[in-house]
Amino acid sequence: MSDLERRYLRLLRAYPADYRRSRGAEIVGTYLDLAAPGRRWPSTADAADLLRGGLRQRLRAAGVASLTPGVRLAALLSMVTASVLAGVWGTTELHPANIEWGVPHVGPFVSIGVIAWAGWLLAAIATAVASRRVARLAIALALLLTVALPLLAAVLDAFRPPLFVLLPQVMLGLLALALPDRPATAVRLAPLLSAVTAVAATEYLVRPGDGLTYYGFTALSFLPAVGGLLLVVGAVLAMALAIGGDTRGGWALVTLLTPAGFLAVPALGDAIDPIRGDVSFAALATSTIAVALAGPAVLLLTILARARLTLTINRADRHYPTSGAQS
Repeated sequence: MSDLERRYLRLLRAYPADYRRSRGAEIVGTYLDLAAPGRRWPSTADAADLLRGGLRQRLRAAGVASLTPGVRLAALLSMVTASVLAGVWGTTELHPANIEWGVPHVGPFVSIGVIAWAGWLLAAIATAVASRRVARLAIALALLLTVALPLLAAVLDAFRPPLFVLLPQVMLGLLALALPDRPATAVRLAPLLSAVTAVAATEYLVRPGDGLTYYGFTALSFLPAVGGLLLVVGAVLAMALAIGGDTRGGWALVTLLTPAGFLAVPALGDAIDPIRGDVSFAALATSTIAVALAGPAVLLLTILARARLTLTINRADRHYPTSGAQS
């Protein structure tokens, strides 16, 4: 056995044992036939393809084959939400008079947050007109700009959006990286059209002295409302798809619990430690940690519950193979 074959077999462990026994030799043989002469290590593309295929087969064996399509649907809704928020915050950045009295401005803008929001609007444009690779790079750049804002603000001694505004954007962006490879035209255009609508609506609604800022009314009402709307849209899609026996909407809804929870952090913090006109840092930190633990835990428990149900059904079919025919 060559080193290359041995390494392909190690990668094949990503697949379930039954699948390896029935198809393993065929899969490894195909990769070996396509490998260049003298090659000793699998290519990065081959390794990624094997790991991706193994994960897909394990999900199918566990009865959660719709998880991946569900995550992709959640990625679309997340990208639309991130684009809407970028449109709202980016437009608000152009109205320094709307920020609380006494907060310094950054040139003609409210804060250096305008850098991140411009990045997200660029990502929405790239999603609409560019290839999937370019679109993902644009989303990754917007994520990097958002994560870098606190450090940049500290270096420049400049005002920035609060963390409870930035963290939901990061979570939405991370999920948006899972956008499908070949989306329909309507899917490609949805984030950009949503961003343009948000910009126009915010520009029309925002007036000097209005309450739409990074704090105050926005902190306690706007972000949680966006999170709630995201879950409502996810629930409606889940019910509509379930009518046709499609379970990906349900998986999308469970996946969206985490970003929606981060959007609700200000309201959760206010419920934990209500302070008139503000939310304490300790309450915000507690809410953030709770959401960061609860959201992924619910998704994991749902996967495990579905896998256990599938295992129980399979065992019943093996013990009573004719029950389906008799019924």
